[in-house]
Amino acid sequence: MNLLTHQTPDDYDAWKAEFDADAETRMTAGLTLLQLWRDADGPGVTALYEVNDRAKAQRWLDAEAQTGGPLDGRFMRTA
Repeated sequence: MNLLTHQTPDDYDAWKAEFDADAETRMTAGLTLLQLWRDADGPGVTALYEVNDRAKAQRWLDAEAQTGGPLDGRFMRTA
């Protein structure tokens, strides 16, 4: 299972520094970062994670949405 997230940080450099610092928190939530993209023509950031524990990943997603600003997330399976 995968998790695809999208958000639009106000300051990419500050966001990226915080994102990098939170790597252990994501790993504890059962998430492995597979790919990180920036919008070609805007400030948006999209991340693709492998999900090892959906319940933990959902708790992480809920917490991030409450503390880190608007964050869209979608759990997905390979078709």
